[in-house]
Amino acid sequence: MDEKEKILVRASLVSVFGNGILSVSKISVGLIAGSMAVLGDGIDSATDVVISLVTLFTARIIGRRPNPKYVYGYEKADHVATKILSFVIFFAGVQMLIATGRNILFAVPREMPATVAIYVTIFSMAGKLLLAYYQFRQGKIAGSSMLMANARNLRNDVIISGGVLLGLVFTFVFRLPILDSVTGLLISLYIIKSSVDIFIEANVVLMDGVKDTSIYKRIIDAVEQVPGASHPHRVRSRQLGNMYMIALDIEADGSLTLYEAHEIAQAVEESIKRSVDNVYDIVVHVEPSGVVHSEEKFGVDKDNMFS
Repeated sequence: MDEKEKILVRASLVSVFGNGILSVSKISVGLIAGSMAVLGDGIDSATDVVISLVTLFTARIIGRRPNPKYVYGYEKADHVATKILSFVIFFAGVQMLIATGRNILFAVPREMPATVAIYVTIFSMAGKLLLAYYQFRQGKIAGSSMLMANARNLRNDVIISGGVLLGLVFTFVFRLPILDSVTGLLISLYIIKSSVDIFIEANVVLMDGVKDTSIYKRIIDAVEQVPGASHPHRVRSRQLGNMYMIALDIEADGSLTLYEAHEIAQAVEESIKRSVDNVYDIVVHVEPSGVVHSEEKFGVDKDNMFS
């Protein structure tokens, strides 16, 4: 396995075991203590176990070598998995929304939850915080949007558990069990919003977009630093995992030899690599200066960079 695959596998296994322990603890205590908020938090942790298993499976796919069918490799499996994770999180949020909403709308009789619910929630917050930090660090090292999305989901879980804790405190202070269900309802809405955010973010890469559009300014500035290269246009970039695929057209003196034009193109590539991190490949098309172009459908240039 390469280093990225090892990081993904290790981080996924840690997440599976960590979330598994937290999930069993919260679901068990939620049922015993009679707390809908803690039970919902436990269900959310159960989805984290599923997410980690998907991440583990995806790590094996990403590690495959390029082949004639997938000549760019399997890096985008990271983002496909991220999209699947968003659906899992969304489903968990909707299920919790239905359960808590039914309790509130139909005034289901509730007893006061047991105080053990507070202790397991504090335990959950500490555990999730450690898992989120670990996933974030490993995601940064591996350049994995999948691990970063999982880290953000775990960070959200800390906020969710904090909301559960606050709801339990108010429930005990005011002696109103309905507050536990209201807390669960708010948590379900937060889970749904988080899933939508992750879904939208994954779409950018899958539709051959880039999350950071400032990359185009860095590319154009890099070209303008190369003597003999001018008018960078039809600049296009897309992502393969955390790597950038870049293609662009430049203009050069039409009287140059093929070798001289190649040297300029090579210098452009090197200049871009110094300005942009994580470049997978660069394709530079050299044209004679002054060529009249019809309106171009794809890419950006200096004039439409911010339109």
